[in-house]
Amino acid sequence: MTAPAVLEHRYEPWGTARDLMHCRDTEVLMSGPAGTGKSRACLEKLHLMALKNPGMRGLILRKTLVSLTSTGLVTFQEHVASEAIATGIVKFFGGSAKEAAAWKYRNGSQLVVGGMDNPTKIMSSEYDVIYVQEAIEISEDDWEKLLTRLRNGRFSFHQLMADTNPDAETHWLNVRCQNGQTKMLNCQHEDNPRLFNRDGTKTSEGTAYIGILDGLTGVRKQRLRKGLWVAAEGIVYEEYNPKVHLVDKFEPPASWTRWWAVDFGYTNPFVLQCWAEDSDGRLYLYREIYHSKRLVEDHARDILLQVTKVIGKVPDRKVLTAQDIRDDVRAGLREWTEPKPRGIICDHDAEDRETLSKHVGISNTGADKRKKPGIQATQSRMKVLDDGRPRIYFMRNTVVERDADLERKKLPCSTVEELATYIWQDKVAKEEPVKENDHGMDTMRYMVAERDMGGRPGIRTLGGGRRR
Repeated sequence: MTAPAVLEHRYEPWGTARDLMHCRDTEVLMSGPAGTGKSRACLEKLHLMALKNPGMRGLILRKTLVSLTSTGLVTFQEHVASEAIATGIVKFFGGSAKEAAAWKYRNGSQLVVGGMDNPTKIMSSEYDVIYVQEAIEISEDDWEKLLTRLRNGRFSFHQLMADTNPDAETHWLNVRCQNGQTKMLNCQHEDNPRLFNRDGTKTSEGTAYIGILDGLTGVRKQRLRKGLWVAAEGIVYEEYNPKVHLVDKFEPPASWTRWWAVDFGYTNPFVLQCWAEDSDGRLYLYREIYHSKRLVEDHARDILLQVTKVIGKVPDRKVLTAQDIRDDVRAGLREWTEPKPRGIICDHDAEDRETLSKHVGISNTGADKRKKPGIQATQSRMKVLDDGRPRIYFMRNTVVERDADLERKKLPCSTVEELATYIWQDKVAKEEPVKENDHGMDTMRYMVAERDMGGRPGIRTLGGGRRR
């Protein structure tokens, strides 16, 4: 008789990754710099528990399902469970009206996948183990709700485990660990065998990756290279509070006025922010292009793709341009899915402004670029007023496409990611911010100045539009 095939999967946990495998605490947080193998360790533990405990129920989640799909699930499919998937021991179930999506095991175990942006299905079930990727994205209320779901009872303990890059020392996760409610495992780059050999020398991949992290500055280096929970000193927008200003994504009502704000760039990121203004004058950032090394005409096409949809039979084209999209709209083959912007507020580069106006078919206006008054106006909008609300909000996951090159360099990939590290050059005088990773900050300031600082004498509008 032929012996049954043996499934072989190789993973050797080091350091804190090994500690996680033996940890039985109800709450455990893998905290550390970028690239320490935190997510891989958590996913390997989940996979092993599912294989060894028939009927086990686990949950893999992030604040939003779309962000999990592009990160944790890729790691699980390509590195953690690839052999089990290839042999049919694990299969993916895409979900139904009654049941959440999940990786289903031949032995009856399941690893449900989901996001806290749509919690109905995942929060109606019970689990043995829950894994939260990038836990700084969720709230403490989310965390405590997840703890109530740990009651499936397949083995002697339940566990809520998570990973995160460090944030400010006052973040609720760090405070929870300091209070002894959550066990913190402090990860190091040396824990990742892709970066370091057993003898402590760097691998070729480690040499390249650590070189990128060593090139960071300020608080980003403290967090992403050294793994420290620290706040930026001299931060410009001290009023910003993610609990207040960062909201889940929603579709702004059609009655809200739309604005686009633009900061041009090629080597540095090009930023186009879509803002919705409600009836009380509050601004909501609901969509963003934040990408480097693309031409203005390509960005124009990308934004038109976001704001239009096909409603007829469009011509077959090898390359789709912004002009093609506009032609389809005029021919009744496409239609706008949201109100056109009342204004497009731009950086002053005349050639780029002309190119943008030509390709989107809408005139634009030069921004009021006075920096300190613009910052002060933005700070005022961030203040919580007597009604308990600020006058500016940022939706989660606004970026149309994350820039892989910026991610590789560990640079901000959105306006919100810039906020925590935008600091004053002189922390006492507070006259001029550090000119670094500020492209979204400039664009946001242009938008606020347009609404709150009055006219801009002598600034020409391109494309024949009227000056406001």
